[in-house]
Amino acid sequence: MEKPLMRIDILTLFPESVEGVLHGSILGRAVKKGILDIRCTQIRDYTDNRQNQVDDYPYGGGFGCVMMAQPLKACLDAVIRDAGERRRRVIYLSPQGQPFTQETAKRLQRDYDHLALVCGHYEGVDERFIEACVDEEISLGDFVLTGGEIAAMAVADAVCRMVPGVLSDPQCYIGESHWDGLLEYPQYTRPESWEGRPVPEVLVQGDHARVERWRRLKQLERTRDKRPDLFAAFRPQTKEDRELLKKLQNGHGQKRLTEPLSCRPATEEDLPGLMKMTDRAAASCGEPAEALIRKAIAQREGFLLMHGDEIAGCFALESQPEPLYEQISDGKWSDLAAACVLRFLWVSKEYRGSGTAGEMLRQIHTETIRAGCRCVRTDIPAKNKALQKFLRENGFRYRGNLTLPDGAPRQCYEIVYKEKKA
Repeated sequence: MEKPLMRIDILTLFPESVEGVLHGSILGRAVKKGILDIRCTQIRDYTDNRQNQVDDYPYGGGFGCVMMAQPLKACLDAVIRDAGERRRRVIYLSPQGQPFTQETAKRLQRDYDHLALVCGHYEGVDERFIEACVDEEISLGDFVLTGGEIAAMAVADAVCRMVPGVLSDPQCYIGESHWDGLLEYPQYTRPESWEGRPVPEVLVQGDHARVERWRRLKQLERTRDKRPDLFAAFRPQTKEDRELLKKLQNGHGQKRLTEPLSCRPATEEDLPGLMKMTDRAAASCGEPAEALIRKAIAQREGFLLMHGDEIAGCFALESQPEPLYEQISDGKWSDLAAACVLRFLWVSKEYRGSGTAGEMLRQIHTETIRAGCRCVRTDIPAKNKALQKFLRENGFRYRGNLTLPDGAPRQCYEIVYKEKKA
């Protein structure tokens, strides 16, 4: 029978507290397959006195007792004899050790196929055992546990899950937190909307390239926000990393959504706040922003997306047809007669990149269906490449060109929503 790819020996006074954890679930299945060999050895079985004593009072006085070198060394010798010739590392789990990281786990899995993990107790172990037998001390962090078992299980789990065959695919751990110095991207599952919180639009559209780019951006963003120490040490690995870092830097100070956005009709009282957020409105709409907003409010066709008491975005959706759209050139609209007109869509500068635009598109869908339509049409400046890309990525199709009365060139886009089955 072939030797397991990795053998883990845990030297402990409480083997029963370890066995159930490391022989259950994923690691337990790998043990049964012969990929791993995980054993717990009772240190007390290797004492040289009748009382099975493993600890004694410290020289020089002090509180508590210290684990004796003899039973520890005898236990370790027995484990090494049984394991035979292997690439071995003896590790003492200690609050004085080097902090355990993903890089440590990768090194241990790569360089060794036998780890002997020594669990201390009481006030520690006789220093002479550490000097004579231990290759490395590892700590889970700057805190103290009642014993080394929890730390040993954490080290064993982190190392063993990277052994080939333990997980179904290397991608199961390569994309996770800390693998390349970043935290993992957020994950979502069904239902698509839960308690008013929708899954990000990019994840439900089926564009795998966009999903991967979004996930990488979220890794960078999360690491910056949650672990600035890791973010400061991170070095971009690809051209895309550099581009995403630049995008993140340009958006530094953006607000994050801490609660679901709500949608409500805009009123006259909202006008001052709306004027503050429409810094580029005139350029993107071909008309003064204030005139557009006032018209939308008067016709009850202006809507706000609110994040708490703050305006995160706004849009105007008219249910009446636009006569100018009959003059479309270089293409044509769909055959649907009833269509709403998206007059403008703006996101507050502080909320750009937060997912507000995606939520706004969902609200536009809702209001369109409520108006008895399945189609939304809009026209945007021919030079606004960013908005054109955003619309295409979110289901809008380019339909042709349009020239406004003042001669400004526009591009026409349309989205047709599928009918829901009864």
